[in-house]
Amino acid sequence: MSILVCGGAGYIGSHCVRALKEAGYDCIIYDNLSEGHREAVKDFPLIVGDLKDEEKLNRVFAEYKIEGVIHFAAFALVGISMKEPLSYYENNVSAAISLLKAMERAKVKNIVFSSTCAVYGEPDKVPITEDMPTKPCNPYGQTKRDIEKLLYWCDEAYGIKSVCLRYFNAAGAVPDGSIGEDHALETHLLPLVFHALQGKREAVSVFGTDYDTQDGSCIRDYIHVLDLADAHIRALQYLIKGSPSNIFNLGTGTGTSVLEVIDTVKRITGKDFRVKLCERRPGDPAKLVAEAGKAYEHLGWKPQYSDMETIVKDAYAWHKNHPDGFGV
Repeated sequence: MSILVCGGAGYIGSHCVRALKEAGYDCIIYDNLSEGHREAVKDFPLIVGDLKDEEKLNRVFAEYKIEGVIHFAAFALVGISMKEPLSYYENNVSAAISLLKAMERAKVKNIVFSSTCAVYGEPDKVPITEDMPTKPCNPYGQTKRDIEKLLYWCDEAYGIKSVCLRYFNAAGAVPDGSIGEDHALETHLLPLVFHALQGKREAVSVFGTDYDTQDGSCIRDYIHVLDLADAHIRALQYLIKGSPSNIFNLGTGTGTSVLEVIDTVKRITGKDFRVKLCERRPGDPAKLVAEAGKAYEHLGWKPQYSDMETIVKDAYAWHKNHPDGFGV
C-alpha cells in the first residue's frame, strides 16, 4: 500500500516524504513543480502533474494501491493572495475538489490536509485553541478554511475521513543540510535572515518594534519541519486505525520574537548583518502562539526539535551547503 503525497516536492512535503520512508511507508509524489523541486525528492517516485488534471489523477489512483493521501499542494503567499484571489481559489480550492473527486472514485477514505493558523485571522487571545472562531483576513487563509469545510461535508456524504493540521511557522531543515527551504519568492523570516547573512540582501527588515511584547517585535510560534513531518505521519496512522475526522493545531505553545530569532542567528553563526527597523505592516498580529494540547492527547505528538537553537542550526546547515538553494 502506498501513500500519495500531493505537493511532496515542496519544503514541508519533501521532509514528510523522507519521514514516511523512515517509518516504512511507500510514497508516490504528485507535484506540478511550480513551487517544489525535483532535487528535493530525487530518490522517490515522482509524478509531475497538476491536481486539476482529473484524468491523470484517475490514472494514478488506478495504477497504485493507495491507502491514504497527504495534501500539501497550495499557493501560500498571503500578500499575493490579496492581489490575486481568483488564482488562489482556482489553485487551492479547485485542486482540492479534483483530488477529492478522484479519491471518491477510487474509494480512498483517508486524507491528511495541510492547513494553517491563517484560518484564525487576528485572534482575540493567545494561545489559540481549535475551538476559537475562524475568521481569515486574507484569501489564502480563507481557501484553507473552505477546504476544511469541504472535507467535513465529504466525510458526511462519502465517508472520507480527514485530519486538518493547522500549523504555525514552519522552520528548520534536516540536520545534514541535504534539503531545506527554497522558495522562488521568499517571505519567511529565517531564509531572509540567512540571505542577509550571505550578502544576498542589504538588510533584514523588522516590521514593527512597538508591539506589546518583551522587545517590541512580533512573536510567532516556530515549528521545526521535522516535527511537522512527524505530526503528518501520526495523523495518517490515526486515520488508518479508524479514528474520526479531526482538526489539530501544531505548535510549541511558546513564541519567539523576530528580534530574538535574529539574535539567535547572529550568536550561532558568529556573523553580523544589517537589521532595518521599519513601521508595522497592516494586519500583523502582535502574537500568534498555538495551544496544541489536543494533538498531544489524540496523536501522541509532541515537538522534539522546535527549540530555536536547533531550528537555526539545522536551517544554517542547509543554507551553508546550498547557498543558492536547489540551484547548487
